Amino acid sequence: MTFAELELAPNILSAVVACGYETPTPIQGRAIPLALAGRDLLATAQTGTGKTAAFVLPALHRLASQSSLPGRGPRVLVLTPTRELAGQVTDAIRTYGRNMRIRCGAVLGGMPYREQLRLLSQPVDIIVATPGRLIDHLERGSINLSRVEVLVLDEADRMLDMGFSEDVDRIAAAAPAGRQTLMFTATMDNATARLAGRLLREPERIEIAPEMTTADRIEQCLHVADNLDHKHRLLRHLVGDRGVRKAIIFSATKRDADSLAIALKAEGHSVAALHGDMNQGARNRTIDAMRRGKIRLLVATDVAARGLDVSGISHVINFDLPKFAEDYVHRIGRTGRAGASGTAISFVSCSELSYLDRIERYIGRSLPEEKIAGLEPSRQLVRLASGRGGGRTGGTGAGRRFAGRGTDNASRTAKGSANREKKWGKPKGAPEPVVIRKPAANRSPRPS
Repeated sequence: MTFAELELAPNILSAVVACGYETPTPIQGRAIPLALAGRDLLATAQTGTGKTAAFVLPALHRLASQSSLPGRGPRVLVLTPTRELAGQVTDAIRTYGRNMRIRCGAVLGGMPYREQLRLLSQPVDIIVATPGRLIDHLERGSINLSRVEVLVLDEADRMLDMGFSEDVDRIAAAAPAGRQTLMFTATMDNATARLAGRLLREPERIEIAPEMTTADRIEQCLHVADNLDHKHRLLRHLVGDRGVRKAIIFSATKRDADSLAIALKAEGHSVAALHGDMNQGARNRTIDAMRRGKIRLLVATDVAARGLDVSGISHVINFDLPKFAEDYVHRIGRTGRAGASGTAISFVSCSELSYLDRIERYIGRSLPEEKIAGLEPSRQLVRLASGRGGGRTGGTGAGRRFAGRGTDNASRTAKGSANREKKWGKPKGAPEPVVIRKPAANRSPRPS
């Protein structure tokens, strides 16, 4: 199948061809004909499969025909969990719709209300929004969704993870009941299924299984860390390597992202932080500076795990492991893009073993452990018998432990140290190996 066979409007097809695309991806080939036919869709596809075009192209095709309803409100509404993803969707709309006379705008948190109020006071065809800011405009009465013909939920699972379930329900209730709804998600769990049941009408179900949950072109490894200070020493060694041309360093919290950025900057690195407490202007300037090569190291929270497309990322470093296994896949997907190779390095301490267990079961492989001379851990990660199941809940949960006498309590708070000492103990003699569940060699990755 080619894009020409999808029977898109000629001006849309010409824009697609101008981008150099001839053959749709699997998600595009299945979703676009159904969307053009007016069907509701529930599609499961990983980031990087081309799903943005899978809903943008049919939405633009609908806009090629005049609306029968008067008013200034949008005909197409796209909801995204993050501002970065909203920016990516907006760019795609402008690229594929460049031969059309359409008005597109973004309604995002962290941006001035005045500019958005000016946008919404004029006729608009497509609005790309984050749920929280859109709710603000609904409550102010500055946006009318009565003309919405197509509602798109992009990365629906992520929106639920971020606590937007109630906001999404309120937004959907403000749109016409007879609208078309297209829902795209990377994973399908009970919460996502319940949301689909509330919002979709007899949807067509599409599931695109990735060939590999993590790309072969991304080299992955882990470093065992005794404590927080050990992580810092490992990070300083790694970013001092000239082979790390441009890297994203993921931390668990906004405060940690700021602290790491300050520490690395003091050591002479060109570095900046990126997290949700920054306003949109600051986030845009930071991303633009990295794209132009003014920033070599970006220390970020998971706000950068999805929707951030910066070319030339040679390394992703997980200073802290993510709680959810699919977030690991999204994080490391920032490197190895557009056919390039990349490296993903993860640090793991004793408090993160359950996260490592979930990740390895999710991707269906064990991450190889590497050691740096002079920075070896005092504990060893023991891998023994295979286990069952996996996914984002972590399956049976016990998983793995360290063997050896460690030094973790050096950098912990008193309460956290006491709790972990009870769990791990301090063996006086030779350590007793503990079973960890290792993914079966031939098991394919399976989201829960």
